[in-house]
Formats: sequence, structure tokens, C-alpha cells
Amino acid sequence: MTPNYRQARYDEELLIEKAEKREVEDNPLPESIARNEAPKIPDLPTHKIVRYFNRLSHMNYGIDTGFYPLGSCTMKYNPKYTEKLASLPEATTPHPYQPEECSQGILEIMWELQQLLADLGGMDSVSLQPAAGAHGEITGLMIAHQYHKDRGEERNEVIMPDTAHGTNPASVSMLGYDLVEIPSKNGCVDLEALEEAAGEDTAAFMITNPNTLGLFETDACQMAEIVHDAGGLLYYDGANLNAIMGKTTPGAMNFDIMHFNLHKTFSTPHGGGGPGSGPVGVTEKVSSYLPVPVVKEEDGKYKFDYDLENSIGRVKGFYGNWLVLLKAYVYILHEGKNGLESATERAVLNSNYLRKKLEKHLDLPYGELRKHEFVLSGKKMKDKDLKTKDLAKRLLDYGYHAPTIYFPQLVDEALMIEPTETESKETLDGFAEAISSIMEEEKELIEEAPKNTAVGRVDETKAIRDSVLSYMMRE
Repeated sequence: MTPNYRQARYDEELLIEKAEKREVEDNPLPESIARNEAPKIPDLPTHKIVRYFNRLSHMNYGIDTGFYPLGSCTMKYNPKYTEKLASLPEATTPHPYQPEECSQGILEIMWELQQLLADLGGMDSVSLQPAAGAHGEITGLMIAHQYHKDRGEERNEVIMPDTAHGTNPASVSMLGYDLVEIPSKNGCVDLEALEEAAGEDTAAFMITNPNTLGLFETDACQMAEIVHDAGGLLYYDGANLNAIMGKTTPGAMNFDIMHFNLHKTFSTPHGGGGPGSGPVGVTEKVSSYLPVPVVKEEDGKYKFDYDLENSIGRVKGFYGNWLVLLKAYVYILHEGKNGLESATERAVLNSNYLRKKLEKHLDLPYGELRKHEFVLSGKKMKDKDLKTKDLAKRLLDYGYHAPTIYFPQLVDEALMIEPTETESKETLDGFAEAISSIMEEEKELIEEAPKNTAVGRVDETKAIRDSVLSYMMRE
């Protein structure tokens, strides 16, 4: 029988009319809030909508589309197999309130990840709760605070070098500690300055190794001795763990507390506001202070253990960012010991290869071999009455994301570059050629950049004086 489309259309319109009439009768709206005109929704064909949003996506820059040399951030490529596994219903559908006996697979993975991270960090125990690296810092400092408090000590100072990772000072301030910053000597910690600063008020010494200049602190064990003799604890910021993984551990350097950045070292996504994960590892003397619960194995069964004598309590609702933990776990198993060590070697090789090519064009303070990253000075730009930020903006026209600039502050006109282990020689050569070309360009061309991006150069002075925080504020 041939369908009567006209009749079907009439019936549909009649049903809609009845429904609208019934809605008005059942739910009359006051005239003051009722619409007096139809909503202005554009009537567009599907292909135009698809093309519009596709074009918007192409205007974004991400690690899947290009090189991301942000120093300190470790913006490396994230393998898609971890994303696929983390999207399986077995991973996404469990409820945080379901009984432990219904979560044995998840708990087993968490327990194994605790052991893997403890081994990679040279620690005795690990908590997976913290939701970011900075959250791990806060957790570690809370552990240090409670440790000293239980010993009857009122220590109110945290020492760190001027090469500290960017979030360290904020974490110290948030917990109410006084920050004691000590200077570097040839880019590394000045032992004499550390010895002078360490004392009965020292709660902890925070450092990452290699430091933010990419230099390995060879005196780490001497630092530990100085701080321990003063009664303080050593905190290792895991931001740069990817430069030593498989070669040594914070535990071997006598650190007491550390955090892991799963997004930086173990290839879970980075950026976009989260979710993140910053597990904390500790040595035996402070293991009873970890936040509860930790995952425990008992007679082949896995459960949450709340029975830690001196625990600082919970630091997150439920238990960590499970899917981020899963991605890191899968990545570690996929790479294995040799793969993780190889990643470290490639990161260091890429860093030093690019450093060697770029130091022909920009100044390199502290000329020693670097590890996973390096910091150049763009002070040569001043010869053209330009700054490092002008070089960074011009790089956008060449199709590259800019490096971190003006950090660390002890380097004049700093460019902080981290190639990561995932980039090819071809990519690094192209980036070096772009820098070389920019250094030969005329001032007018550079200072007007970027020209090839969706948004051009922002008037920074006007932005400060006339801030528009959202488009909703415009009339």
C-alpha cells in the first residue's frame, strides 16, 4: 500500500496543535514571562552546521595537531589506546558507592598502580587520591605538617630554590607556611645558602630534580643530609620525573615525600582544566600519615584501608580520578621497564639536540648538558627593540605553539623549551629553522605578529585597563 504522506503530515500537525493547546491549558504562564515571539533559532541544513563546527575545531591548537614545546609542562602526545580502554563500559559505568566486592577489578588495578609508582619513585607507600600535581603538593605538605606536629615541633618554614617548579610557592602559601627562597649557584642549589637557611623552623625543603633549568642537581644527597640534620623533610616535586625515570629515583636521593604527575610522566591528557591526578609517595617513616583510604590486598581480596594511625584524613571525595589512573596504569604496563627508560633517554636526547641547534641563535645561560628541557634567553631580541614575547608570537605564524616564556625568572627574557620524547627529528629541525628565520626578520614584521591566527595581537595595555571578562558583558 502506498503511504499517504499528506495525511501523515496532517495528522502530525494536528497532534502538535493539540499538544500545544493542552500545554497552554494545563500550564498557563503569566503574561510577564510568556514569549511573544518565536525563538530565533537558525534554520540551517546539517552539512552547514557540521562545516561550521569543524572549522572551529581547526582553529584550535592541540598536541594532536602540532608541536607543543611548553617548558615544564611536558606536553607530549598521548597514545589513543589508553583513551580507548578508559572509554570501555567496564571502566565508565561503576558507581563509587557500589560495594567493594563488586569493584574487585578496579581495586586490583589501583593496588597494582600503587606498587608500580612506589617502585618507580623509590618510595614505600603511595596514595592515589590527589587530583592534580598541585593537589599532591598540598597533600605532601599536610603530611609534613602533621609529622612535625606529632613530634611536638612548631616548624613554620619551607625552603625552596629560585629554580623551583611554578606551583610550589603557591602550595606553601596556601598552607600558611613562610617561604624561604634560596639562590642558585651556576644554576643549581647553593649548598652554603641551604645550610644557612635550614634550622629548627624548617618543615621541608621542596625541589624538583632536574630543576626547571633542566640541570640535574648532583648534590641532592648532600642537600638531604643538610635538611635531615636540621630535622626537616625533603619533598620531591615530580614535575620532571620523566627526565630520570628508569635511571634513578627520588628515594635513592633520600627524599621523604614526592608526588607524581600522571599527565606529565605517564601520558594521560594534560590541559583543559582536568581531570588530573597527582599521587603522593612517601617513605616508611611518614607512611602512616597518608590520606585514607589506601587500597590494600588481603588474602587475594582488595579493599579500602582506613586504618592508618596518623592519617591526615581524606583529601578528595571518593577515591582519585579513576579513569586517569587507569590510563597511567595501562601506559606503564604497555611500555614496561625498558620502554619507560627509553622514554627518558629520548626526552633527554631531543632536549639536547634542539638545545644545540638553538644556542646558535639565542643565549644559553648555564652551559652544561641539559636533561629533558632547557631555558634560553631572548635578550638578543633587544637589539631590534623587541622582546621574547615578540619571538613567541611570531612563532605562531610558522605553525608552532610558543614555548613557556619569562619563567624561570632568574633568566633574563627566558624561553623555556621541552621537546618531550614523542617528537621526531624532523619536527625539531623545523622548529629550529623557524627560530633561525625569525631572528633574521625585520622588526616591523615581528612586532605585528601573529598575522595567520584567528586572533591577532592583543593590545595588552587596553586589555588591562578595559578588561572584558566575557562576551556576555558586551551590549
